[in-house]
Amino acid sequence: MLIRPQIFENSWPSTLDTTIEWRGWSNTTSNLDELEGPLMSMKPEELTFVITGDIEAMWLRDSANQLQAYVSVLKKDDSPDSLASLFRGAINLQARYILENAFCNAFQAPDESGVVHKSSLNSDRITPLFDYYKVFSCQWELDSLASFLQLSVDYVTATRDYDFFQNSSNWTKAVEVVLETAESMTIDSYTEDGEWQHTPYTYCAPYGGTPINNCNGSPHRGNIGLIRSFHRPSDDACTYQYLIPSNMMFSSALNTSSTITSRIMPRTSGLTARMQALSTAINRGIEKYGIVSDPTYGKIYAYEVDGYGSVNIMDDPNVPSLLSAPFLGYTTLRDPIYQNTRRKILSRDNPYYAVGPVITGVGSPHTLPGRPWPMALIMTILTSEDDTEIVQNLMWLVQSTDGLGLMHESVHARDKAVWSRQWFSWANGLFGQMILDLEKRRPWILGMSFQ
Repeated sequence: MLIRPQIFENSWPSTLDTTIEWRGWSNTTSNLDELEGPLMSMKPEELTFVITGDIEAMWLRDSANQLQAYVSVLKKDDSPDSLASLFRGAINLQARYILENAFCNAFQAPDESGVVHKSSLNSDRITPLFDYYKVFSCQWELDSLASFLQLSVDYVTATRDYDFFQNSSNWTKAVEVVLETAESMTIDSYTEDGEWQHTPYTYCAPYGGTPINNCNGSPHRGNIGLIRSFHRPSDDACTYQYLIPSNMMFSSALNTSSTITSRIMPRTSGLTARMQALSTAINRGIEKYGIVSDPTYGKIYAYEVDGYGSVNIMDDPNVPSLLSAPFLGYTTLRDPIYQNTRRKILSRDNPYYAVGPVITGVGSPHTLPGRPWPMALIMTILTSEDDTEIVQNLMWLVQSTDGLGLMHESVHARDKAVWSRQWFSWANGLFGQMILDLEKRRPWILGMSFQ
């Protein structure tokens, strides 16, 4: 492989080498021989605390994606020193976090770790209230809950270890809370008799964009199949809260993770049916409200909508994105609406598409225009069957590391020395996934020189 092997060697192992902040067991003071039935939840279980890199906190989304980089080498293994154990520990800890604060997106280390907690209190005004010494950030992002489901699917697909979910103290409970939380955010901005009503989650912040109307956001038509998300995966506030990529991801994750509940839960529980029904409802909502006609590209997916006809046409490099829809399992590369959308996203008709001699690709309002994210270029490669496009994006990625041999969050399109986040493990892992994907799909590309 001639694509500067050190970049792959630095990037792909990044999560395992640098971000497994702590791993251990949940606390219990009971006699294990007596813990059966309803007391099962008191049994010690594996826990894995995965930080993002330069931020000492565990994002549900980031940690799930960081571990996804290793699915290709994941296999069933009951040893506590195995890669499988890391996955189980992350799933267990994410389930705990969701049960405690389902609207929150990033968390501090568990008490068992012994890591000193710091208050995350700031000037944001958020409801429902949460513990500032347990939660690092409480921004309502639908993709966070989808990531918990996706991590579960990644584990069981690779290991076929349904017993883990069957014996888990909290996994099924967490799935139920995921459903309840998501369903609560299908709410209309008005009651049936026309009175304005608060959403179950509200958020106001003095910086970075804030929902209007007493922290609720703009009015949204409710009960249309879509689920409101106050924030994008970049952690920026949504313009319109029906964030289509997050709904795509959640629909796909609900459908695939329902195969777990169908194996471990009796049909009479109704949980699997609820998951599949919500997945279907989201799909129908996207088809009705999330597809718009573009005068140049034809039918495309909107980035955000409100159900009243207002739309935001753009894409953001963070996954889930519109560009990543096939990667998420929502649709296929052959979907003509996706292809139309992709052509617009990867053009200057996308307001956040940045062009320059160092790197060209999708940027984000999170890091200012004119600064493409390597993550978006990686996703461009993962969703491409065009060798020329793949090679060009690989060239941009290789020449934009500023000599560090790692992926950054963003890079200035015209100055490789201007970038954000030197230690961003998710992007590094995704780069490794992409190289392994090319090794299977287009190995001849990796034999080219990118020096």
